Amino acid sequence: MRTIADRIRHALSFEIIGLILVIPLGAWVFGVPPEDIGVVGVVSATIATAWNYLYNLAFDHAMKRFRGTTQKTTVIRVAHAVLFELGLLVVLMPFIAWYLNITLMHALVMDVSFALFYVVYAFVFNWCYDRLFPLPEWKTEMQTK
Repeated sequence: MRTIADRIRHALSFEIIGLILVIPLGAWVFGVPPEDIGVVGVVSATIATAWNYLYNLAFDHAMKRFRGTTQKTTVIRVAHAVLFELGLLVVLMPFIAWYLNITLMHALVMDVSFALFYVVYAFVFNWCYDRLFPLPEWKTEMQTK
């Protein structure tokens, strides 16, 4: 399992890199001023950082309990990313509608667009993170297979 420090590094680096990508992209795609997308992005990232830590901790514990390992297959990585984004969608949509003074339907479209971006981003980021910072148990598991 990952240490607390490693989980914090993971969550913070995920959100910082995500913001660097999503603010200019969101402003361009939705025609919203970058500062407004920036506020939505920072608030969303703050909520997502806490969710990221708790979600990944719970997901790893569930994997360890049900599979005996925290090593993820491609299918598990996809499920991991999709479930993470669905949880955020429910929480963030009302905030986006309120802050940008748009309808819930428009906020849903924006939120789903951000979620789709982040599903792909989460998949790629987590795969890269696991390659850069592998757990020692994975090396042992790979040698025994």
